[in-house]
Amino acid sequence: MYKKIMVPVDLEHTELLSGALSVASQLAEANGGELIFAGVHGGPPSSVAHGPEEYAKALDGFAHSQPYAQIGKVSSLPIYSHDVGVEVATSLVKAAQDHQMEVIVMASHMPGWAEHVFHSNAGYVACHAPMSVFVVR
Repeated sequence: MYKKIMVPVDLEHTELLSGALSVASQLAEANGGELIFAGVHGGPPSSVAHGPEEYAKALDGFAHSQPYAQIGKVSSLPIYSHDVGVEVATSLVKAAQDHQMEVIVMASHMPGWAEHVFHSNAGYVACHAPMSVFVVR
């Protein structure tokens, strides 16, 4: 059913991804699918990487360190953005469309007061992506 599964990853907060990683792995295993770990990064150095090449290596390392990598196909998709804070959700939707993803499985947090005014990244992706989106808390 789902062969190309995008899993958005924030390498600065990987501890919050366990639920989404579990769901994505189960979907991939059940369908013989590929997990594509997507991360949006910008130009300035961060705690994860000092530049685009280093970020791409870190994202690929994360992808291949996941348990599903031992039994199935995984890859990474680094996405460059000029303003990550503003463009992360739109960048993920565009990349999912450009790479013909069949489903997006992404982590989310419990909504708070801010989500009554602004969309969360997961909320934006769920509302605007043309493919199925699983939001996992």
